[in-house]
Amino acid sequence: MTRVCLVGDPEVNLRYELVSRETARNALATYSLAEPYQNTVAVETVSLGAAVSLLNDLNWYLVRFADAALVLEPSVSDEEWLSRDLARQVRDDEIPPDETDRYLKVYGIEDGELVEPMFVARTGHELPDYDLQDVDETLRVRVTESEFGA
Repeated sequence: MTRVCLVGDPEVNLRYELVSRETARNALATYSLAEPYQNTVAVETVSLGAAVSLLNDLNWYLVRFADAALVLEPSVSDEEWLSRDLARQVRDDEIPPDETDRYLKVYGIEDGELVEPMFVARTGHELPDYDLQDVDETLRVRVTESEFGA
């Protein structure tokens, strides 16, 4: 199963914004909604293609109410998420899955909330420690080179 996690803008309640609008509610109707972190909405889809398609269906809402859309595709990595753009590129065979791990956006997790991401580039097997603040754990998201440089 491929997981999708939508990270809400801190100023809005993402779940409310999605389920209160008919088009978004219809797009999410076949999924069980979860909230793995504060102000996130997560669902499981059947494939990477289905995940990217769902994100495309929700695009209008994501632009307005979300900070990020993440995809966890087991055929790429069991532990590191993909950004929406990178997930699309893998689905469209623009980048091989084994070439997706160089650039990362690392979120801290503190009290069940994703906090202040930092960007790191993998140069070997080790990653720099998350050092923006003290956190309980981290969540790693693989991003495209253009997202990394933005």
